[in-house]
Amino acid sequence: MSKILVAYFSASGVTAEVAKRMAKAVDADLYEIQPEQPYSKADVNWKNPLARCNKEWFLKKDVPAAGKIENFADYDLVLFGFPIWFGCAPVVVSNFAAKHDFTGKKVGLFATSISSKMGKTAEKFKPFLNGKGEIAGDRRIFPEDSDETIAEWVKSL
Repeated sequence: MSKILVAYFSASGVTAEVAKRMAKAVDADLYEIQPEQPYSKADVNWKNPLARCNKEWFLKKDVPAAGKIENFADYDLVLFGFPIWFGCAPVVVSNFAAKHDFTGKKVGLFATSISSKMGKTAEKFKPFLNGKGEIAGDRRIFPEDSDETIAEWVKSL
């Protein structure tokens, strides 16, 4: 039996809700990805061109992730959840991934964006696996998706 990790970043709480349901549905461990400098509600208000998240993206700022999973080698499947920002995972998620060794691991990406599709998210995320690991699939998951639907997607990976 493989060991599964659900690692997520949530700006509004929607991704957190889905990640918690996913972890419970597939008996996975759960980890919240956070930036070293926490975001405030104003920081993630993408509608404000001066919000921190927009400045970080347009100025190509590094967003270091706080923490690292010490027993990461124990996991066979790692599921990353996040909102879609600028057509990809937020920089903090990519930086978190880059801290870990994905040798022999499968990776699934899920986003909770209402309007943005997955697009080239997987392609843009792959370099952060440092040439190791395999992106087995990606999917946009909606809060109204059933736990059974979510679990079936995970099992398909």
